Amino acid sequence: MKKFFANLKGDAFGGITAGIVALPLALAFGVSSGLGPSAGLYGAIFISFFAAFFGGTPTQISGPTAPMTAVSMVVIAGIIATHDGDVAKALPYILTVFLLAGLVQVGLGVLGFGKYIKYIPYPVVSGFMTAIGVIILVTQILPSIGYYPKEDTEYVSQFKPQAEELILQNILKEEAGEGILVLEDFKETIKRAGELKPEDIAKESKTLAKTEASGVLGTLKILPRAIQNINWLELALALATIFIVYGFKRITTKIPSALVALVVVSGVAYGFNLGYRPIEEIPSGLPMPNFEIITGFSLKSITPYIFTAITLALLGAIDSLLTSVVADNMTKTKHNPNKELIGQGIGNSIASIFGGIPGAGATIRTVVNINAGGRTKLSGMIAGVMLLFILLALGPVASKIPAAVLAGILLTVGIGVMDYKGLKAIPALPKDMKIGPVKVSSEVLIMLVVLVLSSMWDLIYAVGIGLVIASLLFMKKIGDLTAQRSDVKPLKEEAWSDEIGFPSNLAEEVFIKHIKGPLFFGSTSEFQQLAKQIPSTAKTVVIRLGRMQYMDQSGLYAMEDVLVDLRKQNIDVLFVNLLKQPRYMMERIGIIPDLVEKEHIFKDFNSCLQWVKTNVKDQF
Repeated sequence: MKKFFANLKGDAFGGITAGIVALPLALAFGVSSGLGPSAGLYGAIFISFFAAFFGGTPTQISGPTAPMTAVSMVVIAGIIATHDGDVAKALPYILTVFLLAGLVQVGLGVLGFGKYIKYIPYPVVSGFMTAIGVIILVTQILPSIGYYPKEDTEYVSQFKPQAEELILQNILKEEAGEGILVLEDFKETIKRAGELKPEDIAKESKTLAKTEASGVLGTLKILPRAIQNINWLELALALATIFIVYGFKRITTKIPSALVALVVVSGVAYGFNLGYRPIEEIPSGLPMPNFEIITGFSLKSITPYIFTAITLALLGAIDSLLTSVVADNMTKTKHNPNKELIGQGIGNSIASIFGGIPGAGATIRTVVNINAGGRTKLSGMIAGVMLLFILLALGPVASKIPAAVLAGILLTVGIGVMDYKGLKAIPALPKDMKIGPVKVSSEVLIMLVVLVLSSMWDLIYAVGIGLVIASLLFMKKIGDLTAQRSDVKPLKEEAWSDEIGFPSNLAEEVFIKHIKGPLFFGSTSEFQQLAKQIPSTAKTVVIRLGRMQYMDQSGLYAMEDVLVDLRKQNIDVLFVNLLKQPRYMMERIGIIPDLVEKEHIFKDFNSCLQWVKTNVKDQF
């Protein structure tokens, strides 16, 4: 317990700061999901507290994130559509999916699956993250210009015939379930149809209109009509929000620009009584558990959603563990991946019971926490308590926030979440496969497939398809290039035969590393341990690459990260026997000559040894 409070001041400041940063994003993600701002806030409160308490990354701040919200939005919309557009009817099923996802994450952690997340190839992650950005950007266009399809009377009226047909189908289904004979002139059917009120048809028409205009494709279809019906006040509020989010960062980064934008634009809109559209009302008081997901639980009712829950759990696991790696790099610590999954699962499970949307480790909030002094689990718990305090003290005030302000914040999130590093690399990556007469890069192909399918079709299936394609292409390449087993493990290595005569007086100044096999997405984490192996006395690192026949994009960036780290330590890096494919990859993105000069690349170890004898001095 003493160790728990060893950094109380730093954890308190880090947690409070991270909680404040999380507020606008939690509200925005809640609105974007379709369950309202309170769902985002509840998710942030419970996930932050419990994921920190039970998790394996001391400095991690968790809560709703862009990837998790984008997938949740699809899940929520699909379940609501199957329940006649009634959120109240669909809510128990939605929260059950979220509860299952949390339990699956706990199971993954208990079974030790955390260490396997590293096998997700970079192009799949890159395509997925860019697709998340595209989805958020496109779907926030309508609220940012103040256009809501279900409130457009002329547009909604187009769906009246379809609504009447759907209602009639539902009546027939009900009668079939009740065992009513309808063959005699459909008397019962006609009677029930006659009892329908115009409000019922109007409600169903609005639901159909909203569904038709949802997602990326739906938004693009309705966009020409939306542009003709712009609410200029809402657009001005959204643009002002975006301007402050980016502009305030130029003044200082110590205060979250998203929070400044939220307070300033909302304050002006409310203070001048501009007649804007507010977000949904946030319930006052403590969050209460939704026991319907427990009392109404049955295997039959959840079976259709098990696969969805598993994929949501896997996404949350990947999202969280990637952030854990960032936290490790900043704090020079090592997280426990399996314990982290258990913590995330418990946090998501509890959040679902209280009506919160699922989340994961949040990179920006974690970085803010670390920079503000957070070092232990207490910081994440304090962030959750901070958000609970804001809910209890400022809930009615938060309900006055303009919807366009949150749309503006989400637009900046969409821009920020895209993987620009992967996009910039597209022209540089080698065209290593043929599709018909056209030569293309397999890495780019995988990324674009995931990007397009995620944006236009289904996030979950897109990732699965991307993984299958990446696995097949990898197996083909490895089969073509080598039959050797990949071996880049960071173990103490025996000297090769031509190294036996290495000058003993330079043994402390020169560190030799062998890479024996392809450097690909499954071996990058071991390779990244290279920097930790190097003795403090070493001033030169020799990397022998004669047995590294192939490197993929994940391996390429792992190599870049290690070389950047070594350069910061003023350590010279020498390559020996660099083969054609890896050299081509490194030249295309500038590793050669920016990080390793061409003069530091040797055809064999003997020529490298001559350079070492000439340029490295015995300092001990």
